Amino acid sequence: MAEAGSASATATGTCRVPERAKLHIAMTVFQLGYAGNHVIMRVALNMGVSKLVFPFYRNILALLALAPFAYFLEKKKRPPLTIYFLIQFFLLGFIGITLNQGFYIFGLDNTSPTLASATENSVPAVTFIMAALLRMEQVHLNRKDGIFKILGTIASVAGALVITLYKGPIVYSPNSPSNKSDFFSFGDAKGKNWTIGCICLIGHSLCWSSWIVLQAPVLKKYPARLSFVSYSCFFAVMQFGAIAGFIERDSRSWQVQSGGEVFTILYSGLIASAMVFAIQIYVVDRGGPLFVSMYLPLQTLLAAVMATVALGEEFYLGGVLGAALIISGLYLVILGKSQESKFMSDNNNQVEDPEESSLIQPLFPASGK
Repeated sequence: MAEAGSASATATGTCRVPERAKLHIAMTVFQLGYAGNHVIMRVALNMGVSKLVFPFYRNILALLALAPFAYFLEKKKRPPLTIYFLIQFFLLGFIGITLNQGFYIFGLDNTSPTLASATENSVPAVTFIMAALLRMEQVHLNRKDGIFKILGTIASVAGALVITLYKGPIVYSPNSPSNKSDFFSFGDAKGKNWTIGCICLIGHSLCWSSWIVLQAPVLKKYPARLSFVSYSCFFAVMQFGAIAGFIERDSRSWQVQSGGEVFTILYSGLIASAMVFAIQIYVVDRGGPLFVSMYLPLQTLLAAVMATVALGEEFYLGGVLGAALIISGLYLVILGKSQESKFMSDNNNQVEDPEESSLIQPLFPASGK
């Protein structure tokens, strides 16, 4: 019996998925779902959906999907709701959802899915800057890790400037079938402002970075992750509803006209909002904000393939050069984090503060959970 029990325990231990592997799997699913959203949102815009009503419906679905899980799964660990937390949730909902999605949809409307995804690769550098200013991230200019982080930040900023200020000639144009329907047409070549679109996408990245950084300290005081994001989503619904109600006075803007629009709303609400929110809050809590950002190039690659196949997207020289700089900057920041981890490992005689922000440690030890 003892041997059987020992064998059972061994088998159970063998089947356990390490914490590090869970985070990598979660972020892979995250990027697959969000890459599809770039194309889905482009399709929705091609169909003429309201850029204010659409995110309102999207976040209603996300809230309906998240709230029941938050209520039943986090009954015991959900702290009492206070005015302090309500203010935090309101602000995080405004920055991380309302402004974030608002900038994104207006930016995407004036650019392309691949460019929107490529711009998001600047999030790690912006996150690093914000974290450093808030003293949540350590910067050592006399060490390799500090130099890599600074160079990565400069490259990302330079890439964002190139994308914004220089469109350039077309470097790739897929041979789209002549009978492709308007539903799958790219439809952004005329009547759009590339520069305004890029500025909006940069605003989107700034809001996303702010949301990632500001989540970390709040989660220490309010560890109920699903409840946290549900409250933020609830306030975002209120904010989008107020803004759309004030601006969109035509009742036709609030009507869902086709099955295609229903599909885009369902995908954006359930996959790109509910699922993505839940995964992001989970990974930020366990792996730190910068770890969330290291998978963004995978999203850009997937979005480029999907947009080319489904929409016949054309690639411009400015976008390609800017994306290359931004992705190079991303990996320099990640390399800096790796060098920092090695340095800390070599100096393990120094006792780490248990309350130190997870921004400093990209991953908790596998044995920590």
